[in-house]
Amino acid sequence: MQASLQQTMGDHVPVAVEEYDYEGLPPNFTLVENMAAGAFAGIAEHTLMYPFDLLKTRLQILNPSPGGLYTGVTNALSTISKAEGVGSLWRGISSVVLGAGPAHAVYFATYEAVKHAMGGNNGNEHHPLAAATSGACATIASDALMNPFDVIKQRMQVHGSVYRSIAQCTRNVYKNEGLAAFYVSYPTTLCMTVPFTALQFTAYESLSKVINPGKGYDPVTHCVSGALAGAFAAGLTTPLDVIKTLLQTRGTAQDAEIRSAKGLIRAASIIKRQHGYAGFFRGLRPRIITTMPSTAICWSSYEMAKAYFIRHQDD
Repeated sequence: MQASLQQTMGDHVPVAVEEYDYEGLPPNFTLVENMAAGAFAGIAEHTLMYPFDLLKTRLQILNPSPGGLYTGVTNALSTISKAEGVGSLWRGISSVVLGAGPAHAVYFATYEAVKHAMGGNNGNEHHPLAAATSGACATIASDALMNPFDVIKQRMQVHGSVYRSIAQCTRNVYKNEGLAAFYVSYPTTLCMTVPFTALQFTAYESLSKVINPGKGYDPVTHCVSGALAGAFAAGLTTPLDVIKTLLQTRGTAQDAEIRSAKGLIRAASIIKRQHGYAGFFRGLRPRIITTMPSTAICWSSYEMAKAYFIRHQDD
């Protein structure tokens, strides 16, 4: 399998970093540099793939307004572009840009710290437990920071949203639903993102070891490994993402039952009763379409920034 994957990558030669083992951060690689690499990765990922994230949110809404009914990804893209303008596909992106930088900085800083503490950078051996644990810890820390921004983003993404700015949305949600509205989905988010991140990081580390056993900086390896790892994790965690969307957009729902949903179990029962088990996979296709390039961009950007800092430490 290893030979087959490497042949698929063509004549690609990873770039060696002579001074240090690339996978193991050098001793003087600072927390600020690590966080800067993570922030760069987060903003690049979310900005480039944002329109597909908006499509995913629209398709996951259980009982949308009449103008928000779509038959699929292509229909949603065409309908939104024609009825609301192409610019509407980026509605709410300011919330993501504002939150993604700090959240991803915390994310990757935590990931590297826990991975190092668990011996994940030692030798050439594969360390799936270290990868999974560091990924889980990273997402718990970053989601605590990102969750309010994600709520604001999805409130601005839904069809017929009256919000035109982050400030307006924040004030309105706080006034009508209280501070808890920004974290009502946090337990569900963790139930989704902890296994998602553990699956993604484990798959990414495993694929990287197979495709690039030399562990040098190789953009194609990071891109392909990131995309495949993201698709794998996204497909398995879609049901929890549907529940999260219901909880984060409940304040805009016309259905009184959805508006009163307060937790994972309650939201799941509403989805099951109204749409059956198929309801838990609403938006599966745009979620995977979004996640594959997103994780490819995220890992490629992060590894590129990490390689840059490693090479320029002594400058």
